[in-house]
Amino acid sequence: MQDRILENATLVLPDRVQHGWLAVVDGRIAEIGEGRAPERGLDLQGDHLIPGLVELHTDHLESHYAPRPKVRWHPLGAVLAYDAQIAASGITTVFDSLRAGSDPDGSGLGPELMQLAGAIETAKGADLFRAEHLTHLRCEIPSADLLDTVRDFTARYPVGLISLMDHTPGQRQFRDIEKYYTYATRGGRSLAEIQANTALKIRDGQAFNAVNRPALVALAREHGIALASHDDTTLADVAMARDEGVRLAEFPTTIEAAQASHAAGITVMMGAPNLIRGGSHSGNVAAEDLAREGLLDVLSSDYVPGSLVMAAFGLAERVEAITLPQAIATVSANPARATGLTDRGALAPDLRADLVRVRLAEGVPVVRQVWRQGRRVA
Repeated sequence: MQDRILENATLVLPDRVQHGWLAVVDGRIAEIGEGRAPERGLDLQGDHLIPGLVELHTDHLESHYAPRPKVRWHPLGAVLAYDAQIAASGITTVFDSLRAGSDPDGSGLGPELMQLAGAIETAKGADLFRAEHLTHLRCEIPSADLLDTVRDFTARYPVGLISLMDHTPGQRQFRDIEKYYTYATRGGRSLAEIQANTALKIRDGQAFNAVNRPALVALAREHGIALASHDDTTLADVAMARDEGVRLAEFPTTIEAAQASHAAGITVMMGAPNLIRGGSHSGNVAAEDLAREGLLDVLSSDYVPGSLVMAAFGLAERVEAITLPQAIATVSANPARATGLTDRGALAPDLRADLVRVRLAEGVPVVRQVWRQGRRVA
């Protein structure tokens, strides 16, 4: 840890933006001031200083481990390369999204889930990580091996978040089966093979759901793990999530589901790529539309880590009713609060000195420096 003063900064505080300085002592924010600093420090040259980003759902680790079909990279090497990209994107707390449950088409990590989890624990134990890593188990409910996998995993490793996912074509994310076929063929499989696997998913989906979903909810309660519901579409989906004690609605696919989640006190999360691209790649509701209705609480980088800071700054530009502090909260304070992390997520005294220096280059936010608990990590 290194005590320091960061001066000549555009500070994005919880309720305002001001020019000033921030002092770090013992890895925490000690003091924040306006105008000139009481003593010389690191000159940020007017760049924005924002809290470290908190990422709840990123699919990016698996792309480092499986960069090509049937190719597997070294687990520890993949984990460290992923961590470097996460930190360089301004993310200081990340919930590593690990998929549990096999698919009829043979996709999914299977036993390799434990290899990646082991590599993450190795990196933690050796203090190799730049960001702080927690675990988000993405549980594919219509999977025959799901419960055994999750029970084994939670017996070995801590889990901070479980998402209840069902990607059976014809509902939720893939209501439009033709869009699902377009998505599924990207791996090089034939349409005939995908259609055969789809028939199996539809045939078995309801039966697995009836057993696996309540068992996962019970397990999460037993272990005190926060629950997320994935791709809620209908009012019935949201009512079920509410009754299960779900805290986070991941990527609701319709405005009706987002409205119902918000009314139930469930935090609504949407993808940052959705906001930047101007819509969902699956044809579902646009993140910007939810933001304009006051229904967007959290942004997730999903599959592009660098999208998180871009979307936060872009949100304040695109939606007049949202201030920059409110936009930054969607990637810092709000996700921290949704998962019970009360020691981070804002520029405020006594919180962790998780900090990101951002420079606007032709309107694009560029991460220049990153500190986690006062230590420079990127």
